[in-house]
Amino acid sequence: MNPILLRGGRLVPVDGRSVTPSDPVDLFLDQGRVTNVGPRLPRPAGVDEVALDGRFVIPGLWDHHVHMTQWAATLRRVDLAGTASPRHVLERVRDHIAALDSSGAAPDTLVVGWGYRSGAWDPLPSVTALDAVSGLHPVVLMSGDGHNGWLNTIALDLMGVPRRDTPLDEGDWFPIWPRVSALPGAAEQADAGFADALGRAAAAGVVGITDLEFDAATGTWPARYAAGLDSIRVRVGVYADQLDRVIADGRRTGDVWEGTGGLSTTGPFKVISDGSLGTRTAHCCDPYPVALQGDWPYGKQNISLDDLAAAMARATTSGLDCAIHAIGDAAMDIALDAYAATGARGSIEHAQLTTPAQIQRMAAHGIRASVQPAHLLDDRDLTSVCWPGREDRTFMFRSMLDAGVRLALGSDAPVSPLDPWLAMAAAVHRSADARDPWTPEQGITAAEALAGSTDGWGTVATGHPADLAVLDTDPLAGSAADGTAAVGRQLRDVRVALTFVDGRLVHDAR
Repeated sequence: MNPILLRGGRLVPVDGRSVTPSDPVDLFLDQGRVTNVGPRLPRPAGVDEVALDGRFVIPGLWDHHVHMTQWAATLRRVDLAGTASPRHVLERVRDHIAALDSSGAAPDTLVVGWGYRSGAWDPLPSVTALDAVSGLHPVVLMSGDGHNGWLNTIALDLMGVPRRDTPLDEGDWFPIWPRVSALPGAAEQADAGFADALGRAAAAGVVGITDLEFDAATGTWPARYAAGLDSIRVRVGVYADQLDRVIADGRRTGDVWEGTGGLSTTGPFKVISDGSLGTRTAHCCDPYPVALQGDWPYGKQNISLDDLAAAMARATTSGLDCAIHAIGDAAMDIALDAYAATGARGSIEHAQLTTPAQIQRMAAHGIRASVQPAHLLDDRDLTSVCWPGREDRTFMFRSMLDAGVRLALGSDAPVSPLDPWLAMAAAVHRSADARDPWTPEQGITAAEALAGSTDGWGTVATGHPADLAVLDTDPLAGSAADGTAAVGRQLRDVRVALTFVDGRLVHDAR
């Protein structure tokens, strides 16, 4: 890659001690690093120069929890977000199929939808009702939290799943989900959305993701990089069914995947220890309201403490960090017990319903909170229904930071959009509508939200990776005196002019 001189940018402080950008400086990028920062740097002969014209420079942003294949595919799927009942979902599916049939598509074209949230629905969805609107099309509908799938009979038969009249959840759904991509037509849908997904990420200033897709560790990323889809860094998560092979291959967290130019590395060992709020399976210390309990009054623990600790110990001994999904407070206790028993390094993914004591335990063991602030926008009303009286213990970002827990912000895309500015705004303002912020005492500052989105890199300096985002506006210009709503709007309105990954320009919107 050729060296580049960036002329006249203002460094945004990402150290928590200041919110005032620097005077304009120049940055020299070479061999994937920032090799010099200062005013009026000389331009060597033959080096390209990019005028920043006083724009604002931050470390490139990271999304620490993404299901990238699903996110890419979602950009080509039936949008089921905002549906209020099974009937509304069926109406959208029926309209989509009518348009598909009128376009001349084959009568057995695969239909995939994403985004319904059935946590508070009564009645629940049925296969019979979906069959009635789907004709000859196999139909796979996925909940907005990714924890259940509503398939019609044709799709159940194609995937070899015994016929049933209810959606699949948790243990029944997770083994099926990766196989959706093998259905006829699914790969074409995902491929069509992949370049779009990477383009959107670069346009948001995202330079890296932790990909926790179920099949990511099977070596999908080297082929993508070879195909020119190389505008992002990727840490590839490992699930239990891949652990033997990853250990046999000698892969440790941080090891580079061959054929990716150093851009893709082995990530953490991921375990989904409990369910989700939206599926009413997050494992909680208190029961769900009687009318919502179903088969799991306290939610669903997917793995015992002994089995979780054994798997984490094996991963840790083999050089892998851990990423343990825990949404309910009972699941949090089990995950923290497993961390304490094994000495594992890593994160709690989601950490949605917590107690002050659990947060202190996270801090004591150095466990990161890998959180998705935009989830609180979707879960605000559902929390009051499913976890009444516990709203003040959800998304406790302020308490975590004050206790010394490091926040790593992400999206869980496609559960929420791969949009770090939306995540930061949600962490600050904690509302997406005209209502007052939800539990505002748990809000954090824009500077803290930005720090949680830059993968631990502080203010851009010599020696940093040449992974940068250049912004048209100062993301920290909003004042606390303006109120969190104004600060949140400013964050959502940030426009990224340039994004560099490994010293290469991957987005230019000047």
